[in-house]
Amino acid sequence: MGRKPRPPIERHGAGFRFNLDLEEREMVHRLMGEMRALLEDPDDGDGRLKRIFPTAYHQDGDQALDDEYQRLMREEILASRLKGLDVVDEFMNAASGDRANATEAQMMAFLQALNGIRLVLGTMLDVDEAHDLDDIAEDHPLAGEYNLYDFLSWMLDWSVRAVQS
Repeated sequence: MGRKPRPPIERHGAGFRFNLDLEEREMVHRLMGEMRALLEDPDDGDGRLKRIFPTAYHQDGDQALDDEYQRLMREEILASRLKGLDVVDEFMNAASGDRANATEAQMMAFLQALNGIRLVLGTMLDVDEAHDLDDIAEDHPLAGEYNLYDFLSWMLDWSVRAVQS
């Protein structure tokens, strides 16, 4: 009887252990860097960040209210996202081999950062709740991006499971 494979992220003592191979960890770390660059770019003309900085007021005539909300909250949201990426960067850089360890606070920062990347990619792919990733053909021009979205969703699912355990 074979050993049960370890989940990619699991609770370990008072913290969490990331059981990712080096290539997976490097990819996640690279994506975190790309997220930072996107957040630090003041021009979001293509709307990739619209799920990171969501509209607060959706009714017709509420544009002035939403503009005020964005003026008041955008910097706070941005600062929180960047601080979380700093935390993730720190513990990812300290990792060795196929394992990285994280504290509770680092795990929360990881969850926020991972979800942020997933939101941006989902916006780019125009993914909604009705989207079925199993329906994407292997020869689809964005198959790689959809596979990445699926991988990030899988990682997020295991991260939430670890936090809840």
